[in-house]
Amino acid sequence: MIIFSNRTFTCLLCKILFFFPTLHGQDIHVKYTEEEIVIDGQENEKEWAQANSSGQEFWQFLPTDSIKALQQTELKVLYDENNLYFLIKAFSESKNYLVSTLKRDPKAFGQDGFNILLDTYSDATNAYAFGSNPLAIEEDFLISNGGTNWEKDLDFNWDVKWKVESKIYDGYYISEIKIPLNSIRFPKNSKSWKINILRFNSQNGEYTTWSKIPQNKSTFDLSFMKKMTFENPLEEIRYPISIIPFTNILSSRDFENNQKTNNFDIGGDAKISISSGLNLDLTINPDFSQVEVDDEIINLTRFEVSLPEKRQFFIDNSDLFSNYGDAYEARPFFSRRIGVANDKDGNTIENKILAGVRLSGKINNTTRIGFLNMLTDEDIRNEIPSNNNTVLTFQKNVFSRSSINFFLINREAIKNYTFLSNDEKYNRVFGLEYKLASKDNTWIGTYFVNRSFTPNSGKDSDAAGASLNYNSRNHEFRLKTIYLEEDYNSDLGYIKRTGILKHKPSYTYKIYPKTEKIINVEFEQSAYLTYAANQNNINSDRHFKSEVKFFFENLSRLELTFNNRYTYLFNAFDPTRSDDGTPLPGVKGYTYSNFEINYDGNPRNQLNFSAKSDVGNFYNGKKSSIKTTINWRLQPYFKTSLLLSYNYINLPDPYSKAKLWLIGPKMEFTFNKSVTWSSFFQYNSQSDNFIINSRLQWRFAPLSDLYVVYNDNYLTVDGLSPKVRSFNIKLIYWLNM
Repeated sequence: MIIFSNRTFTCLLCKILFFFPTLHGQDIHVKYTEEEIVIDGQENEKEWAQANSSGQEFWQFLPTDSIKALQQTELKVLYDENNLYFLIKAFSESKNYLVSTLKRDPKAFGQDGFNILLDTYSDATNAYAFGSNPLAIEEDFLISNGGTNWEKDLDFNWDVKWKVESKIYDGYYISEIKIPLNSIRFPKNSKSWKINILRFNSQNGEYTTWSKIPQNKSTFDLSFMKKMTFENPLEEIRYPISIIPFTNILSSRDFENNQKTNNFDIGGDAKISISSGLNLDLTINPDFSQVEVDDEIINLTRFEVSLPEKRQFFIDNSDLFSNYGDAYEARPFFSRRIGVANDKDGNTIENKILAGVRLSGKINNTTRIGFLNMLTDEDIRNEIPSNNNTVLTFQKNVFSRSSINFFLINREAIKNYTFLSNDEKYNRVFGLEYKLASKDNTWIGTYFVNRSFTPNSGKDSDAAGASLNYNSRNHEFRLKTIYLEEDYNSDLGYIKRTGILKHKPSYTYKIYPKTEKIINVEFEQSAYLTYAANQNNINSDRHFKSEVKFFFENLSRLELTFNNRYTYLFNAFDPTRSDDGTPLPGVKGYTYSNFEINYDGNPRNQLNFSAKSDVGNFYNGKKSSIKTTINWRLQPYFKTSLLLSYNYINLPDPYSKAKLWLIGPKMEFTFNKSVTWSSFFQYNSQSDNFIINSRLQWRFAPLSDLYVVYNDNYLTVDGLSPKVRSFNIKLIYWLNM
């Protein structure tokens, strides 16, 4: 029998507690190295043998969240004065991996790969993500708002320079990653960051995480993270000045106005580090012609549709500017407003941006600031003024993970124009918000008050809102209230409608049946109640929704929904938007119901599809629709998809009837990691439009591209009549100084 003294026992206990995190995956201690790490997908440097390991301590997120991963993953991390090095060893059953494309940022759920999440300020609010797979395809994106909603909080338009190489072995693959420290922001003298690793294994359908996350949360939830501690505090990094010039040759023809245009443009961006957390972006004569064409839609609602921002200049720290108000009803700043304008006939056209500046980031561990100023060009022929567009934001973290936020937005014409009325000269909006986030995101909420200022706008120009979400394993409660006065307006925002009071309560009950086929089932009951505050609080919209969702182990999903709606039309409205249609009469209420079924197939299948169909009443008539997307891949070089959408609207005489089609085939060839050719065809019968977009991209150096783009646009009223055709060649080069 061995007897320990108190001192010996204490020392032994301290050693156990110190080494336990490394041995059992609780945290990881990162060693410093002075030796060069060759990024080749091989664990052959002696430094890797000496590096601490996470151990094989990954947990399942899918299909269950209560057991260790069946196919484990191991993490090792090293660093030197300039770089972080990660080694991921992903164990698997065979070499039969699923990787559908060689293109950067594949955004491919259900395919083999992993993501490294780095919360460098340990605030569980914002993070960087770097991912790859067995073929060493780079994927990087930003996470904001705590990562509670993967559909809204991930931004894949962010790109930086880094390197990854992978190699496949019997029973596992290894990915080696080198991330330059000057490509991300972190506090001076950092001693630790928060980290998590997410991995999907297509062979057994496992989604696993290093930090254990319950299924009722998002896998990108930043409140569930491990700790990565550095052997020595990180020294201050010299951030490079990035100069990104471009040249663009454009040849276009406007057939409707019989005009030809040939342009040669030169411009560029610059990224300058002000401090370890603060960055200055500059742009002169920016051009966004390489951006993917927007998806066409069939709009049967009375409201404008909001499309996502894809322009690189607006991406970094974008949540500082756009995460205000309510994304669906009243967003005071929507960056896509900058660079477009309405001509004298009310048509939306491009409005050239002359120059812009943006300062954004952290000034300390708890405070973020943002400043954006952009100058747009005047277009006298189309009666569009030159505008100065400014946004100022401030964010202060309080309590554990909450924040107080302030913004000021100003759109102002730079001079007096004869065609500009007095009430169009400027528009200003300011707002104050409190964002609630509990330590584990069980409680989240937003509370805001805004006011707008426009010449002759009147007193009723306020907006206010409150939302509160409670999310536990079996129960989720959501409550939202928004009040928008009639004169509230933001020229640089997305405002669906004003003069309303809206309530949205909902409740979801979640169960986790112990079957081999079903992961979980959700039952949701929600209501949308809108009152016209400027019309004696009449109930203008009422929507009750009952929904059941089935999530299956093969990653497919089935949703069944019953909707009961009431809509009061204050004005005549034609939901088909037909040129010769008879609109439904206004000053009248309509009650109607329909049933929906939505199915998403197994994304791991080579041929997979999703389909959504609904049938039922529509205002005073009937509507039936079906929308399906079929995907097929010949991995990893070719993938294609076909979108088919059909809506049949049958309103009683003399009102409109319509058969609305949206057809959108896409094809993408990735010849290698540098060359991609994609083509997108879209036919929309509602807008009588046929669009062709074909783009060849050659990445000849890191983040440096040559684009060759062909666009064609046709009217389809009487056959195919060309509207606008363009061909452009654009060269972008990213230079670090």
